[in-house]
Amino acid sequence: MSVIPYIFVLLGAVLWGTTGTAQTFLPENAHPFVISAGRSAVGGFSLLIAMILLKKIKFKSWPWKETIYAAICISLFQLLFFSSVKLTGVAIASVVAIGSAPVFSGLIEWLFLKLRPSKIWGISTTFALLGCIFLFMNKGEITINPVGVMYSLIAGIGFAIYTMSSKSLLQKEEAIPAVAMTFSVSAVFLLPFWFLYDVSWLQNGGNVGIIFYLGLATTSVAYVLYGRGLNKIPSSSALTLSLAEPTTAALLGVFIVGEILSATSWIGILLLLGSIVVLTVGSRSTKQIPVNS
Repeated sequence: MSVIPYIFVLLGAVLWGTTGTAQTFLPENAHPFVISAGRSAVGGFSLLIAMILLKKIKFKSWPWKETIYAAICISLFQLLFFSSVKLTGVAIASVVAIGSAPVFSGLIEWLFLKLRPSKIWGISTTFALLGCIFLFMNKGEITINPVGVMYSLIAGIGFAIYTMSSKSLLQKEEAIPAVAMTFSVSAVFLLPFWFLYDVSWLQNGGNVGIIFYLGLATTSVAYVLYGRGLNKIPSSSALTLSLAEPTTAALLGVFIVGEILSATSWIGILLLLGSIVVLTVGSRSTKQIPVNS
């Protein structure tokens, strides 16, 4: 199996990892729900316009069911994730949400799709979970809020289901049109938040620029890369590779934002990187096998 799809997923996850750092440059009154709505609107509609002009989308025959499922999941993921970031910090929110997603995905595939996760997935996920535990043990300035952690866990389930819904959608449509439609529908779902919360901070050009970065780089480009890779590899493998997101977030937190991480956190980062290496190299020669009913 080609390693290229794994690299696409990895690059997409690295772009996601810049989200928290970008958010630190937004003002305090920038509500997480408005940020989510802005990301979906910029990321989804920009791609949608391009795809319509290129005549890549046929609305009448479009697989709406899969698209709506994926849009609901990614909308809920964003709302819960950004709320968690607000409560318990970028590092913990990222680690818990993305770290739990591959576990939930593997269990869902096993229970409902009768696909037993490979040994490589098991080894990689073990490394990843250990890495998450070490990051969770950070004794720096991060405050662990139980409600925030709960939001992140539910977000992890939502992201796992989003990944599986997207995989089904990508079997019928190309990656770019699929991402364009999913996030455009998500933007419609999130539209009410523009009227419920303060958006005066968007009068500042710099803040608008950050929203456009979040929409174009961490949404359009990142999810297209993720979608292209996801179409060729198991959902659980894609989700484990997405652990590059909290790793990137932690590194940027140290070198850009100025956060101080303990030795246990650095061990966690190394374990997460190890899980990515194990999965990327090992998955080239392994396949999932059906579970006997």
